Amino acid sequence: MSKRIVVAGGAGFLGSHLCERLLADGHEVLCLDNFFTGRRDNVRHLLENPRFELFRHDIIEPVSLEADEIYNLACPASPVHYQSDPVRTTKTSVLGALNLLEQATRLKAKIFQASTSEVYGDPLEHPQGESYRGSVNPVGVRACYDEGKRCAESLFFDYRRSRGTRIKVARIFNTYGPRMHPQDGRVVSNFIVQALKGEDLTIYGDGGQTRSFCYCGDLIEGFVRLMAAPDDFAGPVNLGNPGEFTILELAEKVIGLTGSRSRLVRRSLPEDDPVRRRPDISLAQRELGWSPQVDLEAGLKNTLAYFKSILNQGGEA
Repeated sequence: MSKRIVVAGGAGFLGSHLCERLLADGHEVLCLDNFFTGRRDNVRHLLENPRFELFRHDIIEPVSLEADEIYNLACPASPVHYQSDPVRTTKTSVLGALNLLEQATRLKAKIFQASTSEVYGDPLEHPQGESYRGSVNPVGVRACYDEGKRCAESLFFDYRRSRGTRIKVARIFNTYGPRMHPQDGRVVSNFIVQALKGEDLTIYGDGGQTRSFCYCGDLIEGFVRLMAAPDDFAGPVNLGNPGEFTILELAEKVIGLTGSRSRLVRRSLPEDDPVRRRPDISLAQRELGWSPQVDLEAGLKNTLAYFKSILNQGGEA
């Protein structure tokens, strides 16, 4: 059955892929974005679709919607962007969640919160399961994002308990793929752009810190399955790829795939940067029948092709 679905942050990296998937599934999509990190080019190919509507709006401000479902993906997700205006980042997470929750409650619509593995901080538990409460620095430079998302989760569950709001909460682990912002400062986009330009690849710390990289298409499948799950399964649920790689291993893969002669240069590890990150996805496997299907090499090849096209067009990469 066709639904009217709102995607806040729909012109962003993940939001644009979600809009595309929902349209392919036959739904009407209203994309909200303030274009702070989202880009019109990400959804330009959707503008001619009569079931797609693009609306410039910042969810910090109240909005009146009509929808069957709401996905909240509206928040800068890379340290470069969320630390550039930390107060606004917190407002987006907290006030934005409140504004969308009010609409979902009024409409009796299901609402999805794109939370993050950053709620676990620099974890003392490995891999990270949903029952782990995290090790977060509430006064550090990353707190605007980490604590903003933790507060948003709290609001979602308080609305569920006190007002019966139909919620879904996903904790997203590192994700990559086409339409990543070329200057977002995240390790995959950094390495690919640097390698394609023949520049040195910047390694923060000793390169032994680990990450788990999930391809965007796999993640979007998890979103859709979570939203379609029975109302009594609200989450939070980890969505990510449990394959664990060191940053050095990722750098070597990117250099190998690009054939670049780039060297590795080291810089100091940023404040509060997690040393290890790997999701326990057993809950998603059990409740959603979901597991990632795209391995790192295949996903990197798709991502490389995207960034090559940007460079060939003289884009901002």
